[in-house]
This record gives sequence, C-alpha cells and structure tokens, in this order.
Amino acid sequence: MSEQPIHDLPTRLVHHEYTPPAGFAAPQPAVHKASTVIFPNVAAMREREWKDKSGYTYGLHGTPTTYLLEERLATLEGGRQCLLVPSGLAAIATVSLALLRQGDEVLIPDNAYGPNKALAEVELRHYGITHRIYDPLDPADLAAKISERTRLVWLEAAGSVTLEFPDVPALARICRERGVMSVLDNTWGAGLAFNAFDLAGDGRLGVDVSVHALTKYPSGGGDVLMGSIVTRDEALHLKIKLTHMRLGLGVGANDVEAVLRSLPSMALRYRAHDAAARELARWMGAQGPVAQVLHPALPGSPGHAHWQALCGKADAAAGLFSVVIDARYTQAQVDAFCDGLRLFKLGYSWGGPMSLVVPYELPAMRAGATPHLKPGTVVRFSVGLEAVEDLRADLAQALRQAFA
Repeated sequence: MSEQPIHDLPTRLVHHEYTPPAGFAAPQPAVHKASTVIFPNVAAMREREWKDKSGYTYGLHGTPTTYLLEERLATLEGGRQCLLVPSGLAAIATVSLALLRQGDEVLIPDNAYGPNKALAEVELRHYGITHRIYDPLDPADLAAKISERTRLVWLEAAGSVTLEFPDVPALARICRERGVMSVLDNTWGAGLAFNAFDLAGDGRLGVDVSVHALTKYPSGGGDVLMGSIVTRDEALHLKIKLTHMRLGLGVGANDVEAVLRSLPSMALRYRAHDAAARELARWMGAQGPVAQVLHPALPGSPGHAHWQALCGKADAAAGLFSVVIDARYTQAQVDAFCDGLRLFKLGYSWGGPMSLVVPYELPAMRAGATPHLKPGTVVRFSVGLEAVEDLRADLAQALRQAFA
C-alpha cells in the first residue's frame, strides 16, 4: 500500500518525517516532555508496562527524564526504587494514604514537620485514621504507644525547628520488632549524612521508606518544589506507586531537569552549608541574649550523642541551626532582631543559596513538655552560601539593635 501523500502545511509540521540521528551525548541529559506517549501498534499499547519502568505509556507514569532522576535518587539514599511527587509534603501524604486504612493508627514524633501533624489531625482523621504523638528522644515512649492498631511510625532526624537528634536505630529497631512500618523524613540528612536503609552498617536494620523534600538540597536553588519516596522492597514500592498513580501525581520535566543539573554539586553545597552553620552556631552560643544553641553536631545539643553515633563517620550535619533567645527578652524584641537582619531574609524552607531566618512560637507546636530546651523564644536559621564573615556581621548588628 502506497504512503498517503500529505499536502497541507499544518499536517506536515505535526507529522514531519525528520528524526534526529542517534548517538548525541552531553553532560546533561535530555529533557523529555510528554502527556501523550506514541505506540507503534495496538499490540504494544496493550502489552507495554510502566510499573517496572520497562516501557512508557503516559507522561504521568514516567518519561526517560523522570526515570533517570528516580534512579539517581534511589542510589543517593541507598534504596532500590523511587517515586517523584510535587513536594515534600506530597511525599508524606502519599505514603500515609497508601499505607493507612480506616481504623489504623499512625505515630508521629512531637518535633515532626508541622504539616505532617496537620495532615494527621485533619485529613487522615476524615478517613477514620487516628494518630498519637510520641517523644522522639525516648524510645521507651514509642514502644509503649505502639498498639495493635498502629500501622505506621514516622521518624524525623533531626527534628523540625528544634533539631533534636533521636536514636534513629533504636526507634527503627522497635518498629521492626513490633512489625510496624517505619518511614523517615530524610530531608535534613539528604542521603549524605547517613544511610536510612542501613542504620547499623551491616545491612540488617533500616527504615522501610524514606521521604525527601527535593525542594531543599537536591534542588539547591530555592526555585523548585518536588519530593521523593524511596524504598527497598519491591512490593511496598508497588503499593505506594499504585496510590501515586490513582492520585494523579506528576512533576514537570523542567523541574526534574533543574534537580538533575543540581544533583552532582549537592555534596559540595551540603558541606559548605554545614561548615558555615557550625561556625555561626558556635559564635551565636557566646552571645549574651542566646540561652541555648540547637545544632546536632555541637556538644550539649539534644541528641548530640545520637548524631555522633549515626553521622559522625560522615561528619555531616546540614546547614540549619536554631537558638533559644533568653526568656527575659520579649517577643517584640525577638521579632525586631529578625526584622533587623539584612542578609538573613525572612522566609520558610532551606537548602538554597540565600540565608533565611524564622522565629517560632514553640508552645503552640508541641504536644508534650520540652525539658531539654531552655525557656525563651526559638529562632531558626538556614545558612546559605554567603561568606561566613558577612553573615556573622549581620547577626552582630541585629543583636546589638534588638537587645542593647
């Protein structure tokens, strides 16, 4: 049968016969954008499989670009499978919705990322799923609160805002012994500080799932929202992947490209953030208005020994630290300190080139007591990539103005 001639210009442009030659290679991978994926014939359409990445069926289920980032992130975190979602919070929500059912219970550490708690308090409750809060610095408290209804335990290292570092292996071991799924928010560690799937160094102890806000260090630019879900168990991965598919979650190819481009420099940037944060945290600890410095790598910070045991070999501690401004100063003075900073900008998130600061009202964020924290107001700093001496001078001038 002869080929049908095409005469109309718009049709010729859509169905143009030219195909670029194969073999093009460059440092950065190609960006494949697609909603529709073309099949060569009906048999291929019926047989092609997307669940195991052996083929492509629809853009939402994966392209060469998204598959590539997923595979690299699985390697980064020591896992075997990875899913991409539109944000870190979307990763948390997808895991909870995939693994919890009506009548189940989830346990969340008291210092967890706030939106994770809010998700349980409101959305999960609508589905008949209950939650309880446990003290992450007391493994016995977790063990006591696991019940026959507990199906999922969230872990976080270091804790949100106050950066307590729990005994992650002990918490994971309790979950394993009780037959309960454990999920770690690994955004702080970023796959660089420790291997969440090999906590003891012998391959016998690890979490079941690691979620990661790629918005932070993997992106590095403060301009991408994305999250990942990494697993080692194929059946568990497929269970989450089917929920991911049914929720219609996808990420933009240009955002994936941005993370792929930033990923090779992530370890270098992480080290730079880390070194600067430690130097500034030590300096802040010597300032009069500061009652306490919270940084896992500094002796005296809550959970420092656990950080040393898990992350000491890598000597990695991210670019975050918090301080407790002494209770003798008012909230208005603390706010004036934050407003007086010139290089540290007021803004949420971290891991980007610009340093950030946020004051917190901690009592409203915690269910239990915090005897390990000094009385006062918590201020969290995300240290960017500016020169340390400039950031230190900025802190000094704001301290003088607010607390003179």
